[in-house]
Amino acid sequence: MTDLHPVRRALLSVSDKTGLAELGHALAARGVELVSTGGTATALRAAGLAVKDVSELTGFPEMMDGRVKTLHPMVHGGLLALRDDEGHVAAMEQHGIGAIDLLVVNLYPFEATVAKGGDYDDCVENIDIGGPAMIRAAAKNHAFVNVVIDTEDYAALLAELEANDGSTSLAFRKRLALTAYARTAAYDAAVSTWLAGAIGETTPRRRAFAGTLAQTLRYGENPHQSAAFYTDGSARPGVATARQVQGKELSYNNINDTDAAYELVAEFAANDAPACAIIKHANPCGVAVGETLLQAYERAFDCDRTSAFGGIVALNRPLDAVTAQAISGIFTEVVIAPGADDAALQIFAAKKNLRLMLTDALPDPSAAGLTFRQVAGGFLVQDRDAGRIAQNDLKVVTKRAPTAQEMADLLFAWKVAKHVKSNAIVYARDGATVGVGAGQMSRVDSAAIAAIKAQRMADALGLPESLAKGAVVASDAFFPFADGLMEAAAAGATAVIQPGGSMRDAEVIAAADEAGLAMVFTGMRHFRH
Repeated sequence: MTDLHPVRRALLSVSDKTGLAELGHALAARGVELVSTGGTATALRAAGLAVKDVSELTGFPEMMDGRVKTLHPMVHGGLLALRDDEGHVAAMEQHGIGAIDLLVVNLYPFEATVAKGGDYDDCVENIDIGGPAMIRAAAKNHAFVNVVIDTEDYAALLAELEANDGSTSLAFRKRLALTAYARTAAYDAAVSTWLAGAIGETTPRRRAFAGTLAQTLRYGENPHQSAAFYTDGSARPGVATARQVQGKELSYNNINDTDAAYELVAEFAANDAPACAIIKHANPCGVAVGETLLQAYERAFDCDRTSAFGGIVALNRPLDAVTAQAISGIFTEVVIAPGADDAALQIFAAKKNLRLMLTDALPDPSAAGLTFRQVAGGFLVQDRDAGRIAQNDLKVVTKRAPTAQEMADLLFAWKVAKHVKSNAIVYARDGATVGVGAGQMSRVDSAAIAAIKAQRMADALGLPESLAKGAVVASDAFFPFADGLMEAAAAGATAVIQPGGSMRDAEVIAAADEAGLAMVFTGMRHFRH
């Protein structure tokens, strides 16, 4: 492979015209011949540039509504020919094929068409064919050819040409090729994912995922692990689409925890009561609703003040000044909300290290979507847990039915339990968590830990009895034995919500009746590993 190679001829064919005229003028000023197609050629000529149409190279007009224009040996020969191969050079001379040293292409906006709800035919029409073919050809021949597929690389290209007197280095061309292949892979992944959904194929034989680098992170979960954050191009509101108003860069753990916090608080819609979720290590340490956002935050904070230190705060309403002032009272890593008023922004401005993320909207917890997780030798793919339960979905299985207040708290606790690592136990009272037990190997242990936390917080607040006294309890999966249920009853819980479905349901129901508990079954489990 040669190192420096001059750029004498460029083929430009882009759907995104951002920076096109400036790039064209910079190339023309270096004596680079410009070849182009359709709308790109029109835009370049409108900018006062001399352009040769691809049809002049191929001897064929663009046809079939532009579907066929660049799939021709005059184009692909110019991209693929090895300049140091005598046979390739002879073939170029024999057939009058001119070398193409620079390809600037970005693809038909397929992802954008899908995102805006295009119909089947519209999406198919926006699948690019000639673009990916040219990109792959140019990237393969990066020994001689530069391929630029992102408008943000225009400046780097021009800087490289300036540094090397109109040439580019092999190292530069290799980096461009890497970006190019990643783009065509991501494009094909988007097409295949869309098509699987369009035809109702839930388990296609091959599955591809792709992302675009959003941030190179300082490290991963631990300092010895390298890491990066990629976005998938979806419009789902959350940490990937949020606007960071202030604070240090988010870390790997910040991003993970902020996502968990915002997905949880989204269970409480913007037109519901104000809600707050405080997350630590991907688990909620306090969740509450209130008449005001401040009250919701204070009640969430009072579930576990110790764990809330250095946590993530998520709100379902725009941040106001009084709530911002309260949050500023302790060290908080990240606050994420749909918005913030000017007074709140001023208060947070004094906390330079606090990250504030604004999203303009809440994610829809019932929206379809996929999640995936890597395992050795592969990855697991499943639907996002969009399951939700309403009161009329519940089955009362005990002699005593829940009171109206208990029922409201049961439904609240169930929303929270969905976002707690299994085995999950959540105690709640009056629209606020009072104890959370997460991630234990035994459900009995989760119930005991949640009760300990409720007692510990009561002691800290100077209350005469545990916060769990008179609370309800939610279990993300069924009680396999009555022991976990009895642990909750001993802590003072009065009502229970759980999926049911155990071989020992009858035994558990009998134990609940004997303890005077009300219990409802959801018929739905919310494991979260």
